[in-house]
Formats: sequence, C-alpha cells, structure tokens
Amino acid sequence: MRFRPCIDIHNGRVKQIVGGSLTDSGNDTLENYVSDKSAAYYARIYKEYGLNGGHIAMLNAPGTSEYELTRAAAFEALSAYPNGLQIGGGINAANALSFIEAGASHVIVTSYVFRDGCIDINRLNELKETVGSDRLVLDLSCRKKDDGYYIVTDRWQKFTEHRLEAGLFDELSGYCDEFLVHAVDVEGKRSGIDTDVLSILSRVPHTITYAGGISTLEDIETVKRTGGGRIDFTVGSALSLFGGNLEMTEVMECIL
Repeated sequence: MRFRPCIDIHNGRVKQIVGGSLTDSGNDTLENYVSDKSAAYYARIYKEYGLNGGHIAMLNAPGTSEYELTRAAAFEALSAYPNGLQIGGGINAANALSFIEAGASHVIVTSYVFRDGCIDINRLNELKETVGSDRLVLDLSCRKKDDGYYIVTDRWQKFTEHRLEAGLFDELSGYCDEFLVHAVDVEGKRSGIDTDVLSILSRVPHTITYAGGISTLEDIETVKRTGGGRIDFTVGSALSLFGGNLEMTEVMECIL
C-alpha cells in the first residue's frame, strides 16, 4: 500500500476541483482550492519526501489554449521530478512518447482507448507499442449509473458501456503496468470514500490506485483494511498542501 500524491492542473494552475463538475469549456468547474504555487513546486515537495508513482492530471480539453498552458506547467513539474510522476490528460499514441521523454514515468490514458463508449483495441495496441506496457497506466475512473459503476471518459462526463468489475481489469491487464480509479461521484468533495467502488477494487489482483473522497486518516485505514493493504491511494483536497487538514507526514505515517 502506497500513498500516491497528485498534481491537478487546470488552466495552467494547480487546483483541487469537484471532479463531476469538469466540462470541456471549464467555465462551470467547481474549485475547492487554487494554488499560487507552480506545479513544479509540488513536484519538488514529493521528490523531497521520496514519494513516487503519483500523478499529474491535465484537466483541460486538448486543442484549447488552456490545455497548452496546462501542458507547459506539467512539463515543468516533470522536469522537477524526472521519473517520479505519471501524467494523464489528452494522451494519445502520437504524443505519449513526448511525455515520457519529458520525464514522466508513465502515461495515463482513458478517453483515447475508450472511443464511442467501447474499448478500441487498435488504439490500445498502438499505445503499448509506442511506450511499452510497463509505461502505461489505464484510468478506469467511474460513476454510478443504474445497476453499477461505469467507466467514464472526456473529463468524466461521458459514460462508456463498460462496467467496473474484476473481469475488465483482467481483460486489460496485459496492456498496462497498473490502473488508476477515481470514484468520480465523491472526487473533490471531502465527503468520505466510495466504499462500493473500494469493495470492487478489493477483488482485483492487479496494482491499483484509488482516488476520491479521502478526507480523514480513518478513510485511509478503511482503504487499507478493505484492500488488504494492496490498494494504493491518493489524497488531494484533504491535504494541507491544498487547503485541507491532513499533513503529509500524517498520511505517510498511516501506512507504516
């Protein structure tokens, strides 16, 4: 079980947002915290603490001027902590290698491989051939709908036909090194974790990082207990670094 820190970048600035409020335009995004520090500043902190395997999330839509600002900030963070951070947001087969060359340990992908609501095996194979499965993280972030949780794409706004279940992880595990799962319904709300999502993840024998709603040390203990110490986790808006009440040292001590 590892603590995987995060750097969420929106419009070129480090922020903590309510996940379900993201849109292509970004005009209606609900913000918990907007930092006056650079993305590189946070990368240097994580490097100082020896925390690797965290992720940078570029939250703007590719092809916009805002995305270019966000990408520039992300590249500065990768430069500050080479091979210490993963990166996701607008990644595809054409640009994936540029992020690896800029210092990312892995690239994180959802929307590019879940096209029109389905898994595009050709695109998945393209990515695998471009960066290698050992450099690829598949983001299976999900939202609740009808009878279960379904993978969502495009800043978590579009539902796919794929349900979050152990079989999906098994199907995709040969293409990637690990998985990232945001429980989007609780992401950024500091309202506690989604125990139903966590229960599904506890049955998956692959490397997974859970993100969403962790706000107390007790939440971390729940992740530890439910996952048998196998599920890694991210804390975002609850960290004092982002205006919350949990200190980095507290979180790190919790997993010892």
